[in-house]
Amino acid sequence: MIDTLDLTAIPAEDEALRSEIRQFLHEALQGVPADRRARSWMGFDADFSRRLAERGWLGLTLPREYGGSERGHFARFVLSEELLGAGAPVSAHWIADRQSAPLILKYGTPQQRRHYLPRICRAEAFFCIGMSEPGSGSDLASIRTRAQPRPDGGWRLNGSKIWTTNAHKSHYMIALVRTSGTAEDRHKGLSQVIIDLSLPGVTVRPIVDVAGDAHFSEVFFEDVALAPDALIGTEGEGWLQVNAELAFERSGPERLYSSMALVECWLDHCRAGGLDDESTRATLGEILAHLATLRSMSLAIAGQLARGLSPATEAALVKDLGTELEQRIPGLIAQALGRAPERPAPPELLRTLAYVEQVSPTFSLRGGTREILRGIIARGLGLR
Repeated sequence: MIDTLDLTAIPAEDEALRSEIRQFLHEALQGVPADRRARSWMGFDADFSRRLAERGWLGLTLPREYGGSERGHFARFVLSEELLGAGAPVSAHWIADRQSAPLILKYGTPQQRRHYLPRICRAEAFFCIGMSEPGSGSDLASIRTRAQPRPDGGWRLNGSKIWTTNAHKSHYMIALVRTSGTAEDRHKGLSQVIIDLSLPGVTVRPIVDVAGDAHFSEVFFEDVALAPDALIGTEGEGWLQVNAELAFERSGPERLYSSMALVECWLDHCRAGGLDDESTRATLGEILAHLATLRSMSLAIAGQLARGLSPATEAALVKDLGTELEQRIPGLIAQALGRAPERPAPPELLRTLAYVEQVSPTFSLRGGTREILRGIIARGLGLR
């Protein structure tokens, strides 16, 4: 329930990571303009991900036997906060590190753990998540992509996924598919499988967005032969597994900091132009007040994850409120700039504002739409 969101502090040993990470990012991102940094966890840079891996900053929470560092969720929170706050291009490894690795660690077989987890920690295996489907909208339980058992113990996969982040650049997909029953059976008969995207029968088509980027893809499966060990966890338990996975996706700092490069660029403009009037301070105060509260909530969820809990309701709440703030920030800054027309904004700030304004509608779509999240929250509070 929501009343379990207790105030949580980052332990000193994890907070100590922050200065080292900041120094690395200061050097790595030197000269990168704000409009590029605004892409942050949608910015794909495999070389940058490998540089993080060389420092042991991927798989922070994983056991050492799989290449991890056996640090806690607070260490990963500090790392995520610094990466996103600086606008680092983390998209290549982000999904694998954030949710695929913990999912495989919890539900995967020993063979799956030995095969995938070290590769994730070395930034050699990038994952995408196959959930949404054409014609299903936000109704995840109505999916029709089907994996049918083969005589040799493997699976034959047919169907399609859409709005899959980085599918055209990933090595693997973890997909929620139907292994028994029909779409009318809803949560029953759903399972999760790992799909090697290089297999015959897999077709990936990138989708170009309004900003000219191609983060999303549609993916088609035509008689794709999956090995027996493609199944993660227990057949038919996919719905329970995916809800545990979504707690990792919905609760982290990435649901708060998508607009931080814009905020930083605007503050640089305010400092350079001497914009320290009451309305400017009010705009900054509004952003900071909401951000501080949401950060505390996100940190409290990290505490729950550290205790082995699965805070699905709390994560949905943070994601809903966090993306609402992210979407408001470009409007607030645009209004602030409009109140000072005598001090024109520099081109870098205008490019960054234009990009964030263009993509901000997607903030409340990825990881679950606002309507779906509020249904989860209502159920968690016993209101439906």
